Amino acid sequence: MGNDMAYSLNYTWPKSGRYIDASHGLYVSIGGPAFTILQSIVFLLIIEKFKTIYAYPFVFFPMFTRFFSLVFGGFGKQDEARISATLELGTYTVALIVLLTLFLIVLRGNHKLGISFKNNSYFFTMSTLCQLLVIGTYKMMS
Repeated sequence: MGNDMAYSLNYTWPKSGRYIDASHGLYVSIGGPAFTILQSIVFLLIIEKFKTIYAYPFVFFPMFTRFFSLVFGGFGKQDEARISATLELGTYTVALIVLLTLFLIVLRGNHKLGISFKNNSYFFTMSTLCQLLVIGTYKMMS
């Protein structure tokens, strides 16, 4: 798109303070959730074809990180909130669509691999600890 960009752990922005074209802001915001969904779909297809547990973290963790950032990261700072505002949709519309899509992908992966709710609660707990470590490290470094 030609914009000179800067980035942080959960955000990108044009260094000049504005995009070359106003629509670029929408495209940049769509990139995060779109990549997250695409990644989950690719690894779900790997699970479908090979039934390997090694692909499951790449299905589970994207759903978890989107959920975690929306709930604890300040909703207004997230891509989904910017997309909803730009498209003049309900505040939580895009976030609900993204989370529901990712949740359904995780459910399908659970079904194909026979992963129980109990096992997912372990994944959720460990993922929370890892996410808190990443956030803590990021805050220490900045």
